[in-house]
Amino acid sequence: MKKSILVVASAILFIGLAAFKLAPAHSSNTPVEGDGIKWVTFEEAVELNKTKPKKFVIDVYTDWCGWCKVMDRETFTKPEIIKYVSDNYYAVKLNAEQKADIQFGGQKFSYVAQGRGGYHEFAASLLDNNMGYPTLVYLTEKFERVVISPGFKKPEQLMKELKFTGENNYSKMTWDQYMAEK
Repeated sequence: MKKSILVVASAILFIGLAAFKLAPAHSSNTPVEGDGIKWVTFEEAVELNKTKPKKFVIDVYTDWCGWCKVMDRETFTKPEIIKYVSDNYYAVKLNAEQKADIQFGGQKFSYVAQGRGGYHEFAASLLDNNMGYPTLVYLTEKFERVVISPGFKKPEQLMKELKFTGENNYSKMTWDQYMAEK
């Protein structure tokens, strides 16, 4: 009896190890190093903008936000999104609960503890204190806010938004007018 239990346990262990070895190194939803959008911090984007001005798309997220993770996996990994963002924007990931200070425009933005959590003042400033996630914020090359866009976006929806700001359509028409034409 002990021998048959040992044989079964060995077989299960072997199958388990083989499954790990045969599994691909990454899933199709997980970007490989070098693939995907090149996300930078806000400070890095500000520095890059000094030598090569571009618009900004800022993904304001939290670690606990489920829809943020879905958007990372299903929207930000699409080749057409990656290319358009890379060509037209500095892509910034901003954790709305990060602890590190951000210096911008002669101001210091900090984390504010609140109850069992907290928020970052810079995220609150960008979002006009409407702290919902995910939210995308679009800025011009001169740091003027163009659009605050809350909620999960499918790739098609995001591409429309990216083009609205990226192609300066916001200076010619409202979002509703733009969408009526599309």
